[in-house]
Amino acid sequence: MSEKNKISNSQIVCQVLTEAGQADRDILALFSDSRGSAKMAPFAAELPEQVVEVGIAEQNLVSISAGLAHMGKRPFAFSPACFLSMRSIEQVKVDVAYSHTNVKLVGISGGISYGALGMSHHSAQDFAVTRAISGLQVLCPADRFETKKMFEYLAHSEEPAYIRLGRNAVPDCFESDEIDWEFDKAHMMIEGTDISFIAIGEAVRQAMDASEKLVAQGISAEVLNISSLKPFDSEAVLKTALKTGLVITVEEHSVYNGLGAAVAETLAEETGIRQKIVALPDEAPMAGESPEVFKYYGLDGESLASLGAEWVEKYG
Repeated sequence: MSEKNKISNSQIVCQVLTEAGQADRDILALFSDSRGSAKMAPFAAELPEQVVEVGIAEQNLVSISAGLAHMGKRPFAFSPACFLSMRSIEQVKVDVAYSHTNVKLVGISGGISYGALGMSHHSAQDFAVTRAISGLQVLCPADRFETKKMFEYLAHSEEPAYIRLGRNAVPDCFESDEIDWEFDKAHMMIEGTDISFIAIGEAVRQAMDASEKLVAQGISAEVLNISSLKPFDSEAVLKTALKTGLVITVEEHSVYNGLGAAVAETLAEETGIRQKIVALPDEAPMAGESPEVFKYYGLDGESLASLGAEWVEKYG
């Protein structure tokens, strides 16, 4: 694993948007009493006239953002993913997606990153809900470097989007931000020939760790990073699946209608490809710190390596 990173993706978002906001005064940040959790206090201090605080009112947050977008502003709406993707989903569907307003919905502390706060604050369903809404991009960066590229793109994009961010700093996947990055393309992290790990968000580093562990066993595991769930790079998914014939998808999300489902939809008409979905099961996720929860559900690098070796031995 790479040297431990101490910079969260949210801190990178603040840096990118502060710089973009200085150049473009139409860029606004809206909060539902969430600027601290979003690590956006420096933006608010630097650009106070480009901040709107609506309080704990996520539905209003989305509708106000849509109204500002109609007036030519470029709003970024920050709220915990568990509330943004549930409590305000009608406003997301109608005011943002259906109305095609240039609103960027930033779901902070996504997945199980709220840890001990448990089921009420976990967002294990946000991909499922948002990817089913037409006209809405669904994005999730793997690390701080990809976050930088993604939000540089979003600062200039005219499309509505939902972006999930985790809460804490995560290990690096890329070596720097000097990467050839396109928002709608999957990114090959490690090339392999025996089995393919396809992962999204914080699970990408775990898949990379698994691939590195499998080298010692003589197993070559490919790792594909899906940072855009919609639009979805079906071509890249199909290419790696046909190459290895064995696919394990990894996501910090419900087993239903997330990355695993998107891959299965892509491979449905293919023959001779086996797929295993590693995700959160159909139950209230356990409360605990992210590493504990990842380990418990087999989302960590060690568990994935064991599963990969088992699959190669059984089906390879």
